[in-house]
Amino acid sequence: MPPLLSPPTARCLHHRSPRLPAPPVGHCPSRLRPLVGGEARGGGRGRLAVVSERQAAAVVEKSLGEGEGGDGERYDAIVVGSGIGGLVAATQLAAKGARVLVLEKYIIPGGSSGYYRRDGFTFDVGSSVMFGFSDKGNLNLITQALEAVGCKMEVIPDPSTVHFHLPGALSVLVHREYDDFIEELVRKFPHEKEGILKFYGTCWKIFNSLNSLELKSLEEPLYLFGQFFKKPLECLTLAYYLPQNAGDIARKFIKDQQLLSFIDAECFIVSTVNALKTPMINASMVLCDRHFGGINYPVGGVGGIAVSLANGLVEKGSAIRYKANVTNVILENGKAVGVRLSNGKELFARTVISNATRWDTFGKLVKAEELPEEEKNFQKNYVKAPSFLSIHLGVKASVLPAGTDCHHFVLEDDWSNLEKPYGSIFLSIPTVLDPSLAPEGHHILHIFTTAGIEDWEGLSRKDYEQKKELVANEIIQRLENKLFPGLQDSIVLKEVGSPKTHRRFLARNDGTYGPMPRGKPKGLLAMPFNTTSIDGLYCVGDSCFPGQGVIAVAFSGVMCAHRVAADIDLEQRSPILDTGLLGVLRWLRTLA
Repeated sequence: MPPLLSPPTARCLHHRSPRLPAPPVGHCPSRLRPLVGGEARGGGRGRLAVVSERQAAAVVEKSLGEGEGGDGERYDAIVVGSGIGGLVAATQLAAKGARVLVLEKYIIPGGSSGYYRRDGFTFDVGSSVMFGFSDKGNLNLITQALEAVGCKMEVIPDPSTVHFHLPGALSVLVHREYDDFIEELVRKFPHEKEGILKFYGTCWKIFNSLNSLELKSLEEPLYLFGQFFKKPLECLTLAYYLPQNAGDIARKFIKDQQLLSFIDAECFIVSTVNALKTPMINASMVLCDRHFGGINYPVGGVGGIAVSLANGLVEKGSAIRYKANVTNVILENGKAVGVRLSNGKELFARTVISNATRWDTFGKLVKAEELPEEEKNFQKNYVKAPSFLSIHLGVKASVLPAGTDCHHFVLEDDWSNLEKPYGSIFLSIPTVLDPSLAPEGHHILHIFTTAGIEDWEGLSRKDYEQKKELVANEIIQRLENKLFPGLQDSIVLKEVGSPKTHRRFLARNDGTYGPMPRGKPKGLLAMPFNTTSIDGLYCVGDSCFPGQGVIAVAFSGVMCAHRVAADIDLEQRSPILDTGLLGVLRWLRTLA
């Protein structure tokens, strides 16, 4: 079967190591078709032209015949949604020999890691900060997911992760090299040198333990016991920190309130909550991976990751269907056996994997009269995190000073505004790394700030559009005052998305970007794993362990695929140990 869609970068290319010369360019086995429309940009990089949105949709329709995946066919797994978590789970299963069908409501894959084009600009829908995309270790989960379907992508190393602009004129650049970052932080807080080294040293202790393990399902006992016998100290380290939060660890070593507030900001861009509510394991994954493997941006844009995974899935003999709106999970005798689409069509599989949020899964897809006990516990411990107001700008390149960093976090005056709606601003300028994403002489600015959907409900169309314009202009003015004088006058293209936009196009309940602890959590203890109380139904993505972020949802996908593969006899398992382990895990969650 031909590939379904050509990614923003026309070929899947070899990873470019930040330390070694790039290897000879090779092709992804998906044999991506030559693209049509437009002319190649980026002189000398050898990139082909990119398709327009209309052409992309046409390619999808042509590639997916009406008869494919008909009522008589039965799959090993149906995956609802093609976010990174769902695609990683699907491709991992396909690589193990499973027959998988991915159903995506929109016309392209990726969800929050998708892309769109306007007037020559290629915009990332969500974050442009890509963790887990290096060429070493065990936490380079995006790289591993692509390799599982025989594909590698060319990446551009980012010399930094983020430049913080914080209250009290505190400016901290998180360098790619760990020693450079620590040197800068100690220079700002010389009296806290020992505390800084101890806190970030603890992060490395956790990261190195994780990075030494083969990462699979924590719900599969043979894997767990095998890892424990191979790496007992590392496993015990992770077990010790599993119920702990980053803020508590930081306060053991650090007393300076401004430095603790900086660590809150570090955690906020990971989890949209402060350090006291951020599990230490999550914080450690991100705060160390940015130095271990570095932040690496995929040539052609983040959307190329999902498209490459989708094409690789097809090459492995599985399928993905777009414009497929799943309305129900079909249950027979309490077991998930398939799904029903909005057009009434029913598709069947041995297992169903939901890449929707837990609120959408248990409330929309599963029409249960009463929530299962596990889901009641989840909703008791977690609430929906806020959504975002996102602003995509095309601007004249002259507005950016030479040497501008790619990523910025801005909190101007008051630390107490960190978690408030519109209080802080995250900014990415991916064209600093890949100029081909914009027409010559221009840059892309992707701005987002937290916002609740309640601020946007009940408005007339006219009032809604006026509010988007007003709020966006206020955010842009703040960036003009803080970073880029003349920004407003340099804008040639502006697209504004509210929480309602995220709900509509990403099919996320209230536009939420995942769960947020209702109170102070016990680390990751209360986060649900991939299995659910409904036989045959699994969840994957940011509503599952280990939570939000690209590296976390990829981890969730790997774990889910391993667990499903064991359950459908593609992996070795022990039913007796299995039952005992699941009982222990559920008991631990009740303690949380």
